[in-house]
Amino acid sequence: MNRVLSAETVSPELEAGGILTVDLAALTANWQLLGRRSLPAEVAAVVKADAYGCGLEPVASALLRAGCKTFFVASIGEGRRLRSIAPEAAIYVLNGFPPGTGPAFAECRLQPVIGNMAEMVEWDAFRTSAGWPGEWAVHVDTGMNRLGLSVAEASALAPRLERQHHGITLVMSHLVAAEIADHPLNAQQIEAFREIRRLFRGVTASLANSSGIFLGPAAQFDLVRPGVALYGANPTPGANPMQPVVELKARVVQVRTIQRDQTVGYDATWTARRTSRIAVVGIGYADGYLRAASAADGVAGGEAVVAGQRCPIAGRISMDLLALDVTEIGSGVRRGDLVTLLGDGIGVDDLAAFGSTIAYEVLTSLGRRYHRVYRTG
Repeated sequence: MNRVLSAETVSPELEAGGILTVDLAALTANWQLLGRRSLPAEVAAVVKADAYGCGLEPVASALLRAGCKTFFVASIGEGRRLRSIAPEAAIYVLNGFPPGTGPAFAECRLQPVIGNMAEMVEWDAFRTSAGWPGEWAVHVDTGMNRLGLSVAEASALAPRLERQHHGITLVMSHLVAAEIADHPLNAQQIEAFREIRRLFRGVTASLANSSGIFLGPAAQFDLVRPGVALYGANPTPGANPMQPVVELKARVVQVRTIQRDQTVGYDATWTARRTSRIAVVGIGYADGYLRAASAADGVAGGEAVVAGQRCPIAGRISMDLLALDVTEIGSGVRRGDLVTLLGDGIGVDDLAAFGSTIAYEVLTSLGRRYHRVYRTG
């Protein structure tokens, strides 16, 4: 008689294409480091885009335990998720006040970051008609030319708001080039925002993002809003002061030997220059591993750590698979072995460089097919 084993005998790590480990202790240590650099300013946390791909609920829970009181999300939906675990936190919605969404803001006690007059008029009308003293933030554009009231609009608005109960709890702007410490726009924006702050007396002022914190006290004002640095990306042009937060491993599906002049992967872009050992790994661009990190003849791509040694990608990254040239390891890699794509010295900034992009894209692309592990110590 055939005997079928229970599915419970197969571990989640084996069922998944890869294992993504998020080090929550490192994340909170990063938040605390940024707080020390920003004293006496309050340090908030930006947890939009599912906490930069790391998981909104576990990340926010860890930050709440560490003492974070103020959070920023992009949308109402993110704010609703966050409110379910953070009943007392201040939650700002960066993408503003979409038409007709007043009841959702009131229900979840969210604070829109308002950046144009049409939003402001509708928000004021909703607060009046609902009899709800909702709080909100004013976003002033000091150079990004993306969202925000103009400096002139903010200057005209401020005296009027002083004469009424306005509910403004934050005035903010966004730096254009904070990661380039000597960029002239930094000084211009800091000075412009200093003038804006004078107009909104008694209101908390916020300008600095992750990189802005490292511009020093002049950029920090009352509250700083770190995002990507919390998750281990480098907010400075020098050595990374942040602890790595994410580790990504995937399993070898097959190891094969190919002969010199044979090609690997779609469109035959990579050619073996010798008899080569190729490890095929069960992860691809559907999992957020950037296709742009592919390798071709004469063009290096990404790397992974296999048996303690860096090995280069061979050929195009496909939807579910990538190939590594493990010739130097010889027989040291076998089907079922785990290889490291993030970690062991390969940081999110390194993977971003492999794919000619930024750490933000690497983090927010992290796929949902991974088995996720949250480490707290």
